[in-house]
Amino acid sequence: MANVTIRDLRKSYGTTEVIHGLDIDIADGEFVVLVGPSGCGKSTLLRMVAGLEGISGGTIAIGDRVVNNLAPARRDIAMVFQNYALYPHKTVRANMAFSLRMAGMDKAQITERVDRAAGILGLTDYLDRYPRALSGGQRQRVAMGRAIVRDPQVFLFDEPLSNLDAKLRVQMRAEIRELHQRLSTTTIYVTHDQIEAMTMADKIVVLQGGHVEQIGSPLDLYDRPANTFVASFIGSPSMNLMPGEGVADGVTVDGHVLPVPGVAAGHGVTLGLRPEHLALAEAGLPATVSVVEPTGSETHVIARIGEREVTAVTRDRPGIRPGDRIHLMPAPGTVHIFDRESGARVDP
Repeated sequence: MANVTIRDLRKSYGTTEVIHGLDIDIADGEFVVLVGPSGCGKSTLLRMVAGLEGISGGTIAIGDRVVNNLAPARRDIAMVFQNYALYPHKTVRANMAFSLRMAGMDKAQITERVDRAAGILGLTDYLDRYPRALSGGQRQRVAMGRAIVRDPQVFLFDEPLSNLDAKLRVQMRAEIRELHQRLSTTTIYVTHDQIEAMTMADKIVVLQGGHVEQIGSPLDLYDRPANTFVASFIGSPSMNLMPGEGVADGVTVDGHVLPVPGVAAGHGVTLGLRPEHLALAEAGLPATVSVVEPTGSETHVIARIGEREVTAVTRDRPGIRPGDRIHLMPAPGTVHIFDRESGARVDP
């Protein structure tokens, strides 16, 4: 195991820079998730750590070694890909053993490592099968087993669950997290799914346009997003963002005053309201119901306040229908405030 230190990391394709001087510290044994929208640079960053993509500037260190110029095979990392990358003509055992055989490891030691990994992943009964005879989840376990047998310093996961159905993704999330708790190997995991990031990570790195927007624990990012991008990206349903302006007794939103303290009169802000913190009330922001979505445990109410659509989440089953007029009131102390021009968080 080892820590990973990234300093002023840059990547350019010709004159176009796509990674802009990133600084990231990953502690020994930490599970770090790189998350962001498509094209934000997260997979490029992972491939640079792996040595599959050259760097244009800065340094990557694994443990006490700067690995900028080391081949992937010499970096002591193991990568799990989105498409599994299994050899279809080899059995599960042969797939898991392949890299060890190429490294010239003793046959008895290979057998020991493969059997141990198969036991951890529940693959013991499938070692003589071929990939075509396995389900998607089982193939993903084989890909993980192939990484485990190498006993690397760092695991790299590149959107490993994106090809699985929703139910299996939930199951595999738990299995990967449990695997990390057992092995305690430093892990860097790429996903565009913020639910995966929230449920799996010790620490999340939110990327946008090749820049780091915020680094922190899942609940840090959820409770104190650094800017409107992080606020809207982390959380499902996403945070409602509404323009407002400070007045003497709060903030005006669409001509109505909310009792939000700490905003200077005349200061243009963006208010962030988590859906679960917006309650149906006798008073508050008047809204018109557009859609009512019962999910079983919750009801999602999508409504319009002026020209802006907002979402409220309640565990009740309100007897409302599209077209009804309602009032929405944020719970005290739950409103997030951002500067309207910069988008940066403003602490009262």
